Amino acid sequence: MQLNSIIKGLFLLATGMFGVPVQAETELSVGYLRVAVPRPATLSNLDVIPENLGLAGAETGLEDNLTTGKFLKQTYVLSANAVFAEDDPIATAQDMLAQSPYLILDAPRDVLLQIADLPGAQNALIFNATAPDVTLRDADCRANVLHSLPSHAMRTDALAQILVKKRWTDLVMIEGTYPEDTAYAEALRRSLTKYGLKLSDRKTWDADADMRRTASQEIPLFTQGFGDYDALLLADEVQDFGRYVLYNTWAARPIAGSEGLSALTWSPVIEQWGAAQLQNRFRDQHGRAMRSADYAAWAAMRTLGEAVTRTNKTDVAALRGYILSDAFELAGFKGRPLTYRAWNGQLRQPIALAHPRALVAQAPLEGFLHQTNEMDSLGLDQPESTCEAFK
Repeated sequence: MQLNSIIKGLFLLATGMFGVPVQAETELSVGYLRVAVPRPATLSNLDVIPENLGLAGAETGLEDNLTTGKFLKQTYVLSANAVFAEDDPIATAQDMLAQSPYLILDAPRDVLLQIADLPGAQNALIFNATAPDVTLRDADCRANVLHSLPSHAMRTDALAQILVKKRWTDLVMIEGTYPEDTAYAEALRRSLTKYGLKLSDRKTWDADADMRRTASQEIPLFTQGFGDYDALLLADEVQDFGRYVLYNTWAARPIAGSEGLSALTWSPVIEQWGAAQLQNRFRDQHGRAMRSADYAAWAAMRTLGEAVTRTNKTDVAALRGYILSDAFELAGFKGRPLTYRAWNGQLRQPIALAHPRALVAQAPLEGFLHQTNEMDSLGLDQPESTCEAFK
């Protein structure tokens, strides 16, 4: 009995020292909804999309929450659903929101907005874990939506920073024809302008070409007209043609963007800052490497866990207020505490600049300053944002 009292006293002292309130037993239920959309046919079958992409990250986040929660009398429950976009995902979302006001969403932009505008979602908190559209953080923002995935603009700003650092200022670009490619290319052009870089020429990929057999003949001819340049940028977000461009260009130049040197939310090559521990936990649990969509869902789940731990509350108003406050910080294994932008709900986070075998750098790079937070040099800054919902 005396030993138990001593242990209990030490626990109370430790929790008080670290600012974690000792709390009554609490339970938080979270939903995960995947709205599946057909993927475009690509030239290669090498990139198999895991069936649990995204959801696996939420499950790892759940385990992390439960590990902490068992000491603080916290319980977390995750319920998941998957539905095709043509099979009325709105009805599924309504049912899930009736069960819990917390929803991690893997859905395209238009579906996300429909769900966020549901009457049953007005007092909910939705985490966008897969839609990178800049407009969701700008004119189409919603006060009940937070973004754990970086926007296109955050990734392309990170890429522009390293282009400046490398002094690769004369640039050309090949962009694909799918909407994802077009959105990324548009964000990339804005980032180049923002950082004073020049896009001297660009071409649109011939969607009818089959590079599996003719890459060594076709790519040199396709790129010969670019002449001399510092680096070639690729906007191929569906991973269709970009792999065949590497080492086949007319001029031997660096390649960056969707292939080559890429700006990524997460990558297996990130091992510093304790990231190897997260990578290993994820691999042990799911038998594969963690991807960007997994990391974004993990960050959403951990955001809720951190907020519950620090506030000892489970209602939406309290958790949302804390998450958007200056007091919130999430340890995201990226070398810096992660926080949310109070003006549009975007999770601030460093962006990895990497190729498939190694981490090259992490943005924001040294020398790219900001008046309040260096991570706000990536993506829409507050003066640029037209988001009104968070005011």
